[in-house]
Amino acid sequence: VMGPQYVSRLGDLLDDVARGHQVVATDPTLLSEDLSRPVRGHDLKAWVNVINGCNEHCTYCVVPGVRGVEQSRPMESILKECLDLADAGYKEVTLLGQNIDAYGRDLSPKRTFADLLHYLNDAMPEGTIERIRYVTSHPRYFSDRVIDAVASLDKVCECFHMPFQSGGDEVLKNMRRGYTFDSYMKIINKIKERSPDASICGDVIVGFPGETDEQFQRTLDLMSEVKFDNLNTFAYSPRPNTEAALWENQVPEDVKSERLQKVQRLAAEHGLEKSEKYLGKTVEVLVEGRNPKNTDQVMARTRQNRQVFFNGSIEELKGTLVNVKIVEARTWSLIGEAV
Repeated sequence: VMGPQYVSRLGDLLDDVARGHQVVATDPTLLSEDLSRPVRGHDLKAWVNVINGCNEHCTYCVVPGVRGVEQSRPMESILKECLDLADAGYKEVTLLGQNIDAYGRDLSPKRTFADLLHYLNDAMPEGTIERIRYVTSHPRYFSDRVIDAVASLDKVCECFHMPFQSGGDEVLKNMRRGYTFDSYMKIINKIKERSPDASICGDVIVGFPGETDEQFQRTLDLMSEVKFDNLNTFAYSPRPNTEAALWENQVPEDVKSERLQKVQRLAAEHGLEKSEKYLGKTVEVLVEGRNPKNTDQVMARTRQNRQVFFNGSIEELKGTLVNVKIVEARTWSLIGEAV
């Protein structure tokens, strides 16, 4: 039996098993750098893990039990991986952590996630990695310094992923999220004030055990106040070895389905409204690949992570930054013309 914190020692553990030993490697341990090469699903964009594990114990989530406690990677190791990716032709990295705002609090000396953003932005040579993104923030720990970093650093994209999960304060308390409707909105208002062109994305769970109609309405209210550029929507489903899975006040499946459809319809309205704000504007996009539905077009993304399609040769444009004028708005994407 092996926990994920022992993955870099898998060979040693298998040797112990081969010698006839029974191995139970599940205790918390200091993670060493994994020297194996991660599998990359794209040749221009790459995920770069910066913090492993999670110390939160949200009542619906299985992550802390399967990934262990939080352990941050040294900034120097993260930079080296990014530079290696740049040498291999990558243009964009997404820094990855279950609770990325916790980055560095376990290091000595302590660091912050804002420190990491500044460090990578300043250390990346020109003409290598063009864009830095990150996921996922936790409203309980989110820092004003991260807003300032996103607003001021040239390589860090103006895109905030801020899961809210519910707008009902009692639901948030039962989820053990550590914030309220009002405290979440204070963060959103700061983002809109300091980085007005940034996109704001989120996650929401409907039908959490005990969620009433009034509490669900607060979720719709929060969505209407924020107007997310993109929203990942989920109906609650019980996960093994989580507290909420054992509660008796489960919401009926038909109610969860109805609520999910409501948030998806509202999210689509907001998505189209956000797309329409791009009409007539010229934006910088990174060309990622060919449009699979129209081979005369290439597929690209804005710094705010909006997908853009426009006519062009993928052989000439892939991996380049192009200025595109937006001529058509769709719910989750844009149509443009190269300028």
